[in-house]
Amino acid sequence: MLTVTCWLRALLLIAGLCLSPLSWADTLLENSLWHVQLDPATLAVCVTPANDATVQVSAGVAAHKVSHLIRRGDRIDWQWDDGAWTLSASLDQHELSFSITAREPAELEFLRQPASVMGKGLIWPLAEGHYVPRGDPVWQEFLLSQGEFNTTQDLSLPLWGVEHDGFSLHWLMTNPFNNRLLFSAQGEALALSARHRFTSLDPSAPLTFTLFLGADDPLAGAKRYRQWLIDNGRYETLSSKFEKTPQAKRLLGANHLYLWGNDLLGAKDVRSWPVLLDTLRGGGSLASGLKAGIDREALQILAIGGELNGYQKKVLLRGLNHALNTLARKTWQARAVPDMQALVRGYADVRAQVAADLGEALTPEPERWGGTLSLATIKQLQNAGLSRLWLGLGEGWEGGLWHPETIKAGVAAGYLIAPYDSYETALSRSENPDWTTAHLGDKANLECAIVKGDGTLKSGFQQSGHYTDPRCVRPLLEQRVEAIRDAAGFNSWFLDAYATGMLFDSYRPGATMTQAQNAEGNIGASRWINEVLKLPTGSEDGNATTAQGVLFAHGMQTPVIGWGDVEMSKNTKSRYFAGKWYPPEQPEVFFKPVPIKESLRRIHFDPASRLPLYQAVFHGSVITSHHWLFDSLKLTNVRADNELAQLLYNVAPLYHLSVDTFAQRLPQIARQDAFFRPLHERLATQALTGFEWLSADRLVQQTSFEDGTRLLANFDVQAREVQGLTLPARSITVRSPEQAPAYFQVETGP
Repeated sequence: MLTVTCWLRALLLIAGLCLSPLSWADTLLENSLWHVQLDPATLAVCVTPANDATVQVSAGVAAHKVSHLIRRGDRIDWQWDDGAWTLSASLDQHELSFSITAREPAELEFLRQPASVMGKGLIWPLAEGHYVPRGDPVWQEFLLSQGEFNTTQDLSLPLWGVEHDGFSLHWLMTNPFNNRLLFSAQGEALALSARHRFTSLDPSAPLTFTLFLGADDPLAGAKRYRQWLIDNGRYETLSSKFEKTPQAKRLLGANHLYLWGNDLLGAKDVRSWPVLLDTLRGGGSLASGLKAGIDREALQILAIGGELNGYQKKVLLRGLNHALNTLARKTWQARAVPDMQALVRGYADVRAQVAADLGEALTPEPERWGGTLSLATIKQLQNAGLSRLWLGLGEGWEGGLWHPETIKAGVAAGYLIAPYDSYETALSRSENPDWTTAHLGDKANLECAIVKGDGTLKSGFQQSGHYTDPRCVRPLLEQRVEAIRDAAGFNSWFLDAYATGMLFDSYRPGATMTQAQNAEGNIGASRWINEVLKLPTGSEDGNATTAQGVLFAHGMQTPVIGWGDVEMSKNTKSRYFAGKWYPPEQPEVFFKPVPIKESLRRIHFDPASRLPLYQAVFHGSVITSHHWLFDSLKLTNVRADNELAQLLYNVAPLYHLSVDTFAQRLPQIARQDAFFRPLHERLATQALTGFEWLSADRLVQQTSFEDGTRLLANFDVQAREVQGLTLPARSITVRSPEQAPAYFQVETGP
């Protein structure tokens, strides 16, 4: 009788409005905010917000046999297929929450979102966040071309939403693991299906997800997710992190700079090329060892008599530095388990040997040696007025072991200095010796490798080595980080890939691992460096499922773009070719300015489609910036828009520096630093509380923060009049409760 009554009430409420026919089993859940019509057999869902039209948010999956359906107030429980699946749905204010458990491992489609629900647009957490207008052909082609999305790595936040007149609807994947989403075209809009895999590793883990009824605010779902994290003890503020890692306060107002050219010797360190050439051509033990590691071109130059030209000197010095690295690596690479003390001693011993054997050819003070990483560089940064910096060694920690005096000087100057370190992939001893951070020893390569469901080992990054279980490599991580920290003096750390949300199930007998355990392992490693060693630690991207352990993340503001695109990565004649990973002291891929293709510009940099979704969750918790492949100066045709969005969202800029680019880049860095630093020092710990488009073309935008500060960005090439203010072209305006408006106009030139 109750079922019939609910059916009649629902029929009267939404007759003719819902797109799919009602079945005898349809169930109505309702409160003063909205009415929800649910078909327990298919999970078809129609919702009717108060005083608004009905929307079919799910068309339903293939029908299952329903049994044991019980209703208790605003909750229903039931089973599918004679107990193969156990489901529940409950309505609480703005939220319709689902839980599904499986009797045995299986894959389940649980959502078919029809194109009609897209409304005016899709709210999509690609990196920082985007608004996808209904019917936009560029976006439609892009999303369809991406194939399946998982909700840990491919989305920065495990949620998405749709905008309607007067309200918005958002799906929150409160269990973000083992989910896959797939778009399909239905006319000018996009439909979306969702599947979840229940694995044998943790068969009792439920799939949980929530439909949230939000205000007419594109950030509504992100704000709700932030509160969900808080309610479940999964949110940490920067202020609370500072209590555990006091040095992390140096991140406030800091520009993020990667230094390249961190080898033992710089060009300025050679005071006599004739003496250096004579010594290297001789038969001493050091010279013989170095010649064994010098590349062919450098050896040919070494064999030439007479004075060298500038190019020849550069090539020979590059070869010499590589040979010195190779010599130092012999103390620890190609071992079953690396000896971490031998590792750190090796670089100091080689430096001492160089000073002894090549001293007459080099400047007399080894502590002043170095190209980009040198005492002279620290002084130049200070002279440029840059008082707050995070400095990363892009080539890894070897530079710090060559130049501990420079690291110490940088720390004394108030900077955070970190190596780029890696434990996600473990190489075999025969693989790329220059990827030093991934050489974790033979045992880690095999015994810590992820084991796939078929029993084979999972290949690592770019099919090199194997991806690793973070719990297994954790002892190596702790030993190496501590040894290098003690020897080099780093006061910060960067862990490659640990915050990307790239997670695996591992089926290793006796040491299985779920994706959730993978995430906790990554978080735990970052947290240990932060809280035990007190070294402010960051990682790549900062995706929500792995963001807890980090203080900062690179890759959220500008992510990896066009990975595998032929014109960007392979066709050296294309104007879009990003560059080679060469020369090592200034790799083209980081320093060569290039435009970005129009289709990718539309997706990633069009101001009208960008949203601070991630900041609505994590501003005040994680400091973000660009991915190192696309620093603030990389992309020439979006530089102004990119800088404005970065300032509008109050996130850190990121730059690459080499000794040959100081003169060009330091003035550009210092100019933005003067505006960004004091603003970020004040706002970085605060939540981003609001975002608005202030013009019909969406080129004038506003963000709001906890203390009432508002940032207004004018992306137009012309001045705009808004809120009684004239906003200069391509500018950011700061409106604070107790201060006069302040302006910053970005430079539009190369």
